[in-house]
Amino acid sequence: MFRNLLLILAIIGPGIITATVDNDAGGITTYSVAGAEFGLDLLWTLIPITIILIIVQEMSARMGAVTGKGLGDLIRERFGLKLTVLVFLVLIIANLAVTISEFAGIAASGEMFGISRYILVPLCAILILVLMVNFEYKHMEKVFLFLALFYATYIISGFMAAPDWSLVGESLITPTFSFHPLYLILLIGIIGTTITPWMQFYLQSSIVEKGIKISDYRYSKWDVIIGCIITDVVAAFIIIAVAFTLHPAGIGIEAATDAARALEPLAGSFAKILFGFGFFTASFFGAAILPLATSFQLCEGIGWESGINKRFREAPQFYIIMAFLIIASAALILIPGINLIFAMLISQVINGIVLPVILIFMLILVNDKKIMKSYTNGRIYNIIAWGASGIIILLSAAMAILTFFPAAQIW
Repeated sequence: MFRNLLLILAIIGPGIITATVDNDAGGITTYSVAGAEFGLDLLWTLIPITIILIIVQEMSARMGAVTGKGLGDLIRERFGLKLTVLVFLVLIIANLAVTISEFAGIAASGEMFGISRYILVPLCAILILVLMVNFEYKHMEKVFLFLALFYATYIISGFMAAPDWSLVGESLITPTFSFHPLYLILLIGIIGTTITPWMQFYLQSSIVEKGIKISDYRYSKWDVIIGCIITDVVAAFIIIAVAFTLHPAGIGIEAATDAARALEPLAGSFAKILFGFGFFTASFFGAAILPLATSFQLCEGIGWESGINKRFREAPQFYIIMAFLIIASAALILIPGINLIFAMLISQVINGIVLPVILIFMLILVNDKKIMKSYTNGRIYNIIAWGASGIIILLSAAMAILTFFPAAQIW
C-alpha cells in the first residue's frame, strides 16, 4: 500500500500539468465572456468536453508509455520527414502566436495592479529562461504543479459570487442551444481552448521524459483523468463566478482582465485580486509550457535531441528554439500598439485547422499493432475516439468559417 502511494506520487504530474495549463489567457477569457454574455447557458458543454479530453489525452499518454517515444518521433517514423516538417512548421507558428498571447496576459494582469509591462514582462521572461535552463524535469514539474495550485483562486471566486447551486446543477445536466453567432463562436472556442494540438505533444514527451513505463501506466492514466477533470472544474467556476455577477448586471467584457475589474464593485476587491492573480498565474504558466512544448515538437519531428534533463551541449537546438520563442514573444509584447487580438485570432484558426490532422495521426498510430503491440484501442474505445475526433473536426471547421464570417465581429 505504502509502496503504491509512493509510486503514484512519483508518476503523477504530466497529466495534471498538461490539462491545467490549457486554462491559459485565451481560455480564461473565453470562459469569462461565456459567463458574462450567456450566464450558465454554456456550462453543460464542459461535461462532454471533459470526456473527449480524457479520451484524447489518454491515447497520447499510452503511446508514450508503450513506445518510449514522443508523438513527433512516431509521426516522423510512420509518415516521413517531409510531411512531419510541414505539419510542424504550422504548429510552430500557432504556438508562437499563443505564446505571444500568454505574455500579453502577463502584461495586462500586471498593468491591472499598476505594474508596467516594461518591468513585468522582461522579469517573467528571464525567470522562465532561468527555470528551464537550470532545473531538471523532476524539479520543473514540482514548480509547475505548485503553479497549478493557484487555479484554486477561481474556485474561491466562484463561491464568493454566491451562486444558486440548484440552478448550477440544472445547467450542468440540461443542454441548451442557440444559433446566435456569438453563442456558436463561444461554444467552438470552449472546445478549441480545451483540446489543442500542443497538448498531445507535450503530454507524450513528458511521459517519455519522466521514464514512465507501461507497467506503471495505470497510475499515469489516473493522472491524466484527474488533470482533465480539474481543468474543467476550474473552467466551470470561472463561468459560474462571472454568470452570477456580471451577467445579471448586463456587463459585457472582452478579456479576463475586464472581468476582474468588473467584479470589484459587485463581489468586492478581494474577488478582483483573486481573479486577476489567477489570470497572471495562468499566463505565466502558459508562457513557460508553450515554448517547452514547441521545442519538444520540433526537435522530435526533425530528430534532434530534446529534453530539459539534457545539458545545453547535448541538446543545443532544443534550448535555442525554446529561448527564441520566449525572448521573441516577450519582445513583441513590448512593441507599442501591437495588435494582440489579431495574434490570438490567427492562433485559434491555425490550431483549429491543425488539431483534426494531429488527431487522425494519433488514431492511426495508436491502432498500429507494430507500434503499440497489444495496447491498441479496443473496438468500443475506437468508436468513441473516432466519433469524438469527428465532432472536433466538424467544430474546428466551423470555427475557421465563423472566424471569417462577418457575424464573428461580434466577438
